[in-house]
Amino acid sequence: MYLGVDCGTQGTKVVILDPDLGALRGEGYATHELISEANGRREQEPSWWVDAFRRAYRMALAQAGIDSRAIRAVGVSGQQHGLVALDSAGQVIRPAKLWCDTETAPQNAELLERLGGEQGSMEQLGLVLATGYTLSKLLWLKQNESENFDRIAHILLPHDYLNYWLSGEIATECGDASGTGYFDIRSRKWAPQVLGLVDSTGRLENALPPLLEAQQAVGRVRPEIARELGLGNDVLVASGGGDNMMGAIGTGNIRDGVVTLSLGTSGTLYACSDRAPQQLHPQLAPFCSSSGGWLGLICTLNLTGAANAVREMFGLDLAQFNAEAARAPIGAGGITMLPFLSGERVPALPEATGSLLGLNMQNLSAANFCRAVLEGTTFGLRYGLDLLRNAGIESRDIRLIGGGAKSPLWRQMVADVMNARVLCPEIGEAAALGGAIQAAWCDLNRAGQNTSLESLCDRFVAFDDAGAVEPVAKDVQAYEAAYNIYRRHLQALYQLS
Repeated sequence: MYLGVDCGTQGTKVVILDPDLGALRGEGYATHELISEANGRREQEPSWWVDAFRRAYRMALAQAGIDSRAIRAVGVSGQQHGLVALDSAGQVIRPAKLWCDTETAPQNAELLERLGGEQGSMEQLGLVLATGYTLSKLLWLKQNESENFDRIAHILLPHDYLNYWLSGEIATECGDASGTGYFDIRSRKWAPQVLGLVDSTGRLENALPPLLEAQQAVGRVRPEIARELGLGNDVLVASGGGDNMMGAIGTGNIRDGVVTLSLGTSGTLYACSDRAPQQLHPQLAPFCSSSGGWLGLICTLNLTGAANAVREMFGLDLAQFNAEAARAPIGAGGITMLPFLSGERVPALPEATGSLLGLNMQNLSAANFCRAVLEGTTFGLRYGLDLLRNAGIESRDIRLIGGGAKSPLWRQMVADVMNARVLCPEIGEAAALGGAIQAAWCDLNRAGQNTSLESLCDRFVAFDDAGAVEPVAKDVQAYEAAYNIYRRHLQALYQLS
């Protein structure tokens, strides 16, 4: 058996993959708290991730009804970009600043200027720094909590920290590392000269973890943790990776021509390529994949969080919210929402606020508001898909994951707005599944079986053909008109074409 773990913003998911059945034997989920303040601060205690893992693991094991000693390897997926700073004793210095933390927007702007703007950033890193990347968090820490900054001995990402807790070893891999802002995605190496913009002494470079290839193991589960979890004494901890990289594996997005779209706390859209990226739009992040290639990606900060905020404002449960949204016409009766409640990454508007536009006495209804938030968040993803398509990335179909993918209305909306066929994997927990598949890849190669990741994805990733959604021609046209209105509002308010 193989254990897949996905440590996200809202909670941690644990799955147990049975390779003989090609199916999940057990699943568990436990929620996280979130430190959220009006200035854009978004933080979590890393100990909360460990506690959630313990709870989710026990649930998955109980559901699976197996001997826990059958588990051979663990693969961890984690939310990207978070800063976990450890002192020389290996202890967490302060809460982790997360991917969605926009308190560091001034530091990102300062660093981008020091790099020579977007062009200088592209030349040194192969991508353009964005608010939320780890680099700006380090500068924020130096400027605001200098005593904590001076204690840094190790710089980890969230998935690295869970690997460290499991194995006692400090390491990372290229996929997650490429979202830090101090990693050259073309050479797949750290960029210490960029860290020098934060601190010129070289101490941050010395705090970086060693880099692993995706199929390499970090180490083995520590004896004391193995005893606690009831595991054997030779359980591998795979390299793991960022949630988007593991989600790509969990949807079979490891070859050209496939696009994965995640409707989660954030919205992400990404396509794998075996070619190093060339000059791209600055808002398109050409991260490394965890399959040896690259993963062109866009991320929007506001998705299910914005939808839930509107739902709760009207006191609706999920079924009522979907029913209200379905009652409204395409275009929400003329209402356009720019749902930038937490700022926004794509478009690059970290300090923006949300807007409701086009209100009048005739369209002021809960139904139109509910549809407007779904359309606004989906239009943000369409904006990102346009960037991918303009970069020459083809999309024959879209593989849809995340909590929002459970909504038939939203699935059809994605198909119509993107004008593409939408497929949903049978196992919706793509990042956790990706972690389990990577754990199997690592274990089989350790055993001398030269198994390809592609063969494992073909074996374990299946799609619900009955749930496939085709775009409807007349609705494609109606959504295109509404999307063009969305783009005009972006131009008018933020000078974005």
